[in-house]
Amino acid sequence: MANGGIIGPVKVVCTPSTKVTTFTASGTFQKKNCTSTIPEIMVVAGGGSGSGGHSNRAAGGGGGAGGYRTGTCVSMPNASLTVTVGGGGANTGNGPGASGSNSVIACVMTSTGGGFGYGGNAPGVPKAGDGGSGGGGDYEGSPTKGCGNTPPTSPPQGNNGGFGNCAPSPGNPNSVFNAGGGGGSGGAGNNGPDSNSPGVGGAGGSGTANDITGSSVTYAGGGGGGTGRSPNAPNAVSGAAGAGGPGGGGAGSSGSSDAVVGTANTGGGGGGAAAGCASDPQSKGKNGGSGIIVIKETTPKCASGVWSINDHFDQVKNSEWITRANASVNFLVVAGGAGGGRNGGGGGGAGGYRASGFGPSPLRASALSLGPGDYTVTVGAGGAGATSQVGGNGTNSVFESMTSTGGGGGAGNSPVDGNDGGSGGGGGVAAPGGGDGGSGNTPPTSPSQGNNGGNGHPCSRGGGGGGATAVGANASSSAAGAGGAGAPNTILGPDTSYAGGGGGGTTTCGPFPQAGGAGGAGGGGAGGVGNSGCNASSKGTDGSDNTGGGGGAGTYNGCALGPGGAGGSGIVVVRVPASYTLSGSPTPARTLSTHPGGDKIAKFTASGTLTID
Repeated sequence: MANGGIIGPVKVVCTPSTKVTTFTASGTFQKKNCTSTIPEIMVVAGGGSGSGGHSNRAAGGGGGAGGYRTGTCVSMPNASLTVTVGGGGANTGNGPGASGSNSVIACVMTSTGGGFGYGGNAPGVPKAGDGGSGGGGDYEGSPTKGCGNTPPTSPPQGNNGGFGNCAPSPGNPNSVFNAGGGGGSGGAGNNGPDSNSPGVGGAGGSGTANDITGSSVTYAGGGGGGTGRSPNAPNAVSGAAGAGGPGGGGAGSSGSSDAVVGTANTGGGGGGAAAGCASDPQSKGKNGGSGIIVIKETTPKCASGVWSINDHFDQVKNSEWITRANASVNFLVVAGGAGGGRNGGGGGGAGGYRASGFGPSPLRASALSLGPGDYTVTVGAGGAGATSQVGGNGTNSVFESMTSTGGGGGAGNSPVDGNDGGSGGGGGVAAPGGGDGGSGNTPPTSPSQGNNGGNGHPCSRGGGGGGATAVGANASSSAAGAGGAGAPNTILGPDTSYAGGGGGGTTTCGPFPQAGGAGGAGGGGAGGVGNSGCNASSKGTDGSDNTGGGGGAGTYNGCALGPGGAGGSGIVVVRVPASYTLSGSPTPARTLSTHPGGDKIAKFTASGTLTID
């Protein structure tokens, strides 16, 4: 051919690219083209402002958070859409606050502004404002709080505000009236406490964490309520302000400190003001924080499978030629830890530990080479603590070709051998020799995914569960076995240990009190503590969630057989070079972050799907 082209069938090569557009002020949005899809959006409205305080004892309620809404697989027209970012409510006086403004993606989604905080007995205003989340009320009780999720959405866009309280009683000249906190997207505002020594404002409701931008940020926290003060108070200091809810909620005023504005672009509610007193007039509530809108867009980058030499040259020159190589993927895959045995049994074995790139060098496997696409992630659950004899095994965690096996259950006092698993469960008590610990690294992997559990002792003491870097300790005539140590790993940045074994338990051999074996570093639970008499401490300690730690064994407490602790759930972490993009679903299961060095990281605390772009 004259153009030097290639003769052959036409095929299409596609590599999707993902772009996140963040609006901190109003504007317009249009998809890149008609093939683009919208996998995720977040719309947060402006927060309501806090109320001013009343001159006679009563504080102002905190502002409600702006409505918080998200969507996945969103249908969006290929047209220019108006995007409105709601402003925070502004408080301009000593009376009730002002509601926040709505945030809107035209024709797609609306989140309602947060309700205003209430206070000051304003004529014609009977209560705090309703809205995305409701504002906090003043001293007249439940009727004064604002309602959240107004108008209603599913899932709810927010929660109710808290109401105020009078302490100690309405007729007492020293009574104070503490205001309630504004509602947040993750929880209702707290009521003003029934306290006048000193007065305390109600805390704002908590917000909700979201990592759509690539970093986990908490949005839509409620504003804290102001502190009530007696009109006869001799100075400005009266009590403690209500804390702002996590997610940009501003703290209320204590009298000695001003209320705090809601944080911009979080939809946080503003803090409520303190009541006035003899030497200090009432103060003003603070403004709510403005809202935010984030849109994630995925666009396929496609080209024909047949190009002319000139087209090829031009695309290479313009950096448009598809040359995507497989990513070098480092991983951490930890299975669920096992439950501890009952009544002097063995500690639960840690979940299997498999990793690359980070952690102890003898346990590092090679990184995986993976192309763009979707990958299933399975996070194993912890095994149940024993209520009869042997603790339940943990369940497997899986990422691509890497399977980590659940930990082996700790033995009871019959049967006496620990179960096999990623790390083996500790052996239980038995005469004359004591039970054997279960085998770790079962089935075998290279490098090893775990270690054996420790042996029990006939003097009524159980062995420790195995850990990622050490076997569980054998029990002796004087002590239960400690859980084997887990493995430290910095794949997430901080040095965190995973897969520690659970400590063994004891029964009646020797005087009370009797301590169980220590849990292994890396989330292993300790064995229960037995004292002479019925107490709750005989239960083994649960393994820590998302570490794969084994549960501690139960201990006899003088009148009952202590149950074992449950194993901790597993975790899967994936880390890729900075040139790649990670996403995943469902949102609650995964957290995305960027390491200071540029690497992209996805952490799964529950099962889901990872996408590598």
